[in-house]
Amino acid sequence: QVQLVESGGGLVQAGGSLRLSCLASGRTFSSYTMGWFRQAPGKEREFVAAINWNGLSTYYADSVKGRFTISRDNAKNTVYLQMNSLKPEDTAVYSCAAVIARAGIIPARSVEYAYWGQGTQVTVSS
Repeated sequence: QVQLVESGGGLVQAGGSLRLSCLASGRTFSSYTMGWFRQAPGKEREFVAAINWNGLSTYYADSVKGRFTISRDNAKNTVYLQMNSLKPEDTAVYSCAAVIARAGIIPARSVEYAYWGQGTQVTVSS
């Protein structure tokens, strides 16, 4: 089992940047594929980005491609989401999630992830 704690959210103006972090407990962090999801008020949770166990494969939602970068540091049990060129429509609660890695698979559906953090609020003002 793994526990996840996000940090780094906040209020930023449109065009600005934020870096989210997700710290995982346990010794087997490198066994997990990690994902970021977001949920805006009144909307369904949506996939943002995911990264495989060794960081060599990533996958992004079209809405963030070219603006957001997911990365991980297995020595620090941490996954990051660098968010640049933020837009008001990026406003949401961002949550990280984990699932045991499977070769060649990077899930993009929330139901495929077993463990979730509490989330961190990101607000982008216009």
